[in-house]
Amino acid sequence: MPGVRSIARRLPDGRTFDLAYVRTGRPGGPTVLVVPGGPGLASVLPYPVVRAIAAAKGLDVLMVEHRGVGLSRRDQDGLDLPSAALTIEDAVADLVAVLDAEGIGRVVAYGSSYGTYLVQGLAVQHPERIVGMVLDSPMRSARDLDVVRRHLRTLLWDGVEGTTRSAALLRELVADGTVDVRETGAVVPVVFEAGGPALVERLLEALSQGRGRRTWDWVRSVGSEEVDGPDSPYTLETDLVGRIGYRELDYGAPPDGLPLDPQVVLAGGAARHSTFVGEPFDLVGASAKFEWPTAVVSGARDLRTPRPLAEALVADLPDGVLVPLPSTGHSVLDTHALAALHVAGAVAAGHHDRLPRLADRIDALPRRGNGSHWVGRVLRARLAADLALSALAAPRGGA
Repeated sequence: MPGVRSIARRLPDGRTFDLAYVRTGRPGGPTVLVVPGGPGLASVLPYPVVRAIAAAKGLDVLMVEHRGVGLSRRDQDGLDLPSAALTIEDAVADLVAVLDAEGIGRVVAYGSSYGTYLVQGLAVQHPERIVGMVLDSPMRSARDLDVVRRHLRTLLWDGVEGTTRSAALLRELVADGTVDVRETGAVVPVVFEAGGPALVERLLEALSQGRGRRTWDWVRSVGSEEVDGPDSPYTLETDLVGRIGYRELDYGAPPDGLPLDPQVVLAGGAARHSTFVGEPFDLVGASAKFEWPTAVVSGARDLRTPRPLAEALVADLPDGVLVPLPSTGHSVLDTHALAALHVAGAVAAGHHDRLPRLADRIDALPRRGNGSHWVGRVLRARLAADLALSALAAPRGGA
């Protein structure tokens, strides 16, 4: 592929594989190392629009294809990389190897979701390579799950301002058996992230009237396919590297049987992957040593790495600021590329302290990126079609 470079990396058994990466834009200022989420997201094929926008903004952007994914999937003999070579520490070492190959001393490290774990791992092992960080939808620990569950249930089961009606509807639907409590964690957070509280309320209102079931079932199936469905070659490949999340970050923690549990979906992949062994880093303890400027980007609709996690991280950072985006969900890199690159550019220019007061304007920038921002529109269209079909199927009154 044009523009793709690679370096040889050695495997535990002595063989090698080609680690692919791309570098675009204008060298001169700080290089922005962009690390997507996953584990399983590729870096090369899914992000040409992001790199084009970055180049237009004058940024020097580097993206490394995660080992075991896409263009970095196979060894010198064309065989898939072995499990022993697929760890977080190996992935962090790959980032360092590419920086060395490109002669880059220090970077602004931008991580999204799982990518924030890799970026913080890089900061733990090689603080001398970091000039600044952007942590977009940040992860810090397998213990984040406790915070995620608590936030989900406060927002969508107990109800707060803006979600009181939705929470009451959901409780009623579970109580009367219209909705299986085990499905709530696979559907409601997805709808909330894609369309906000208004779309959640609209769907639950429809269900309470005996409509909207097709939409509910479709969202549930999409969530299951994300974990158990087929991969998209060179775009999303979890079959090899998915085990990293289960083995090192406890993605397979068992469901607790309560409403709105995200583990109902994720735990389904545990049978195919390794059991949890332990984390490679203590990122919570390390945060106080991250002395460089850091922007922590958090979408108000993000229920996978919700706002309380971002706030706790900012509180621990010596020079961290929170960039709260009111109408954005998880992974700003994937759902709002202009916002992501605006934040990266500000950190690279030494202006991270201005970002909090500009958060609303950044959030309001036109939505561009790899297509994930279309999910809300698709959901609204499906629900509208579902309601229309229900109306057509309803018995007609009259003489």
